[in-house]
Amino acid sequence: MIIKQFHVESLGHASYLLGSEETGEAFVVDIQRDVEPYLKESRTQGMKIAYALETHQHNDYVTGIRELAERIPLQCLAGQHAKLGYDARPMADGERLTIGEIDLQILHTPGHTPEHISVLVTDRSRGKEPVLLLSGGALLVGDVARPDLLGGTDEAAHHAEVMCKMLQEKILPLPDYVEVYPTHVSGSLCGGNIGSRLSTTIGYERRMNPLLADLSNKDHFVKHCLDLKHLPGVPPYWPRMRKMNTEGPPLLGTMPEPPALTPDQFCRQQEEGCLVVDCRQAEGFTTHIPGALNVGLGSSFATWAGTVIPADTRVLLVLDNPADLWEVSWQLLRIGYPTPAGWLAGGMFAWRTAAKPLHQLTQWSVWDLQAHLEKDSDLEVLDVRQPGEWAAGHIKNARFVTGSELPQSVQEIRKNLQVAVICGSGYRSSVAASYLQHHGYPNIVNVIGGMSAWKKANLPIIKD
Repeated sequence: MIIKQFHVESLGHASYLLGSEETGEAFVVDIQRDVEPYLKESRTQGMKIAYALETHQHNDYVTGIRELAERIPLQCLAGQHAKLGYDARPMADGERLTIGEIDLQILHTPGHTPEHISVLVTDRSRGKEPVLLLSGGALLVGDVARPDLLGGTDEAAHHAEVMCKMLQEKILPLPDYVEVYPTHVSGSLCGGNIGSRLSTTIGYERRMNPLLADLSNKDHFVKHCLDLKHLPGVPPYWPRMRKMNTEGPPLLGTMPEPPALTPDQFCRQQEEGCLVVDCRQAEGFTTHIPGALNVGLGSSFATWAGTVIPADTRVLLVLDNPADLWEVSWQLLRIGYPTPAGWLAGGMFAWRTAAKPLHQLTQWSVWDLQAHLEKDSDLEVLDVRQPGEWAAGHIKNARFVTGSELPQSVQEIRKNLQVAVICGSGYRSSVAASYLQHHGYPNIVNVIGGMSAWKKANLPIIKD
């Protein structure tokens, strides 16, 4: 048996290909929307992908299961409790599938979502005992996937209780040596404290995962699972992802190449309703195209693009490097946006030299912020970090709104005040600052270095 992990860092997403050396058939789990890596790996291994399965209907990205089934003949699989808008063979709890020497047993493992399944894998060429668990969100590295995504507090508490029982009865009875390969890995917002490793074992988690230590006390486990101080904010695009994945994502087909646009063409497209997304880093965004949103290309691009870009919006890109075009395009496609309407040929150099309008976003160091706080009592500090970061220490009198909640809470921020936006390093705060500017806030400042620099400078913090 072979196993190959595919890691999308920007989404904290891992997917898997298991292949039978006996039959040359392969099985893929939790498929990313760009399916070419699976096809390439199957070609490399000389194998045919015969089955594709989703452990659950994801909130954080668009599945590529239909895309893969369109490209090659295979059978789609799903848990029997999944109600899908596309054809998939339902698999019951305990049901088995054999691919050569590989035995796959479906486990119904609800909690993160009601339909959630995991796959227990035995390599019969090595023995009769299971060797690995494709756990989806049932068990993560140092964590479990959050149970609060599909309803209010009462429903979330019920899902946490179900998860507690599931872990006791389905996961922890497995042998210590069973390897665990989760779908949600470091960088995913589906957990509050996911470790940096990309796999783990049952034994390691039994001994080191703090949430598993609470299983004997159901109420304590539920309380910990629902403690918002430990859970990141939920991005506003997530409900769209689950709906799209349940109905069956539209097929991409042959995608057009986003065109290179001159400054004049770029202007016309913006005037016709396209949204400018500037993919440069925060420092570069100091001077930018009026109305642009700043989402720097990097490990968090997809999450923050999905947070600030409205659904079904066609975007225009400002890039540091034209070679980044398809990286950005795929990041957008993976969270349900269409391919970009175009990109600015020549970048900001071409825009400036064409005498096009420019806008400024003031950048302050933490020392600048401290000096302004001492003399300006009306200055508002807007902290857009996650709850756990805020609880670990923040600036006195700062307003706390997670970046993911900003689109729903923007009206709470007064336009007549100067607002200094801060996060951990200056990346998320630049996204948020550009969002406020885009919505007509005239006196916005981004704090470069963020709370990391503030603490390094030994400037005062408080804890609630």
